[in-house]
Amino acid sequence: QAQLVESGGGLVQPGGSLRLSCAASGSILSINNMGWYRQAPGKQREWVASITSGRSTNYADAVKGRFTISRDNAKNTVYLQMNSLKPEDTAVYLCNADVLLTTRARTTDWGRGIQVTVSS
Repeated sequence: QAQLVESGGGLVQPGGSLRLSCAASGSILSINNMGWYRQAPGKQREWVASITSGRSTNYADAVKGRFTISRDNAKNTVYLQMNSLKPEDTAVYLCNADVLLTTRARTTDWGRGIQVTVSS
């Protein structure tokens, strides 16, 4: 199993920007898809964006044009640049990764999440 740790969250005013990072560590041979999800209080977890190992990206309609997902394969890290933030973007953001371990086992691992609050 790989360990994923998110960073970069916090409090930002509406219209502001934040950049989230998620670093994977452990006995990793390679990582296929990586993604970001979010969960607001009282709501179900929702998918935000994903990126393949070849850097193909997809976005939820709610964030398209405002958020950008990217990755650094050498660092096993995925990023989420969030611009033009809105109060409805407030949530705990979690990353996940489809990992091939050195044992040749495949796992889908999750970070613990990080809080993003958009408020004036």
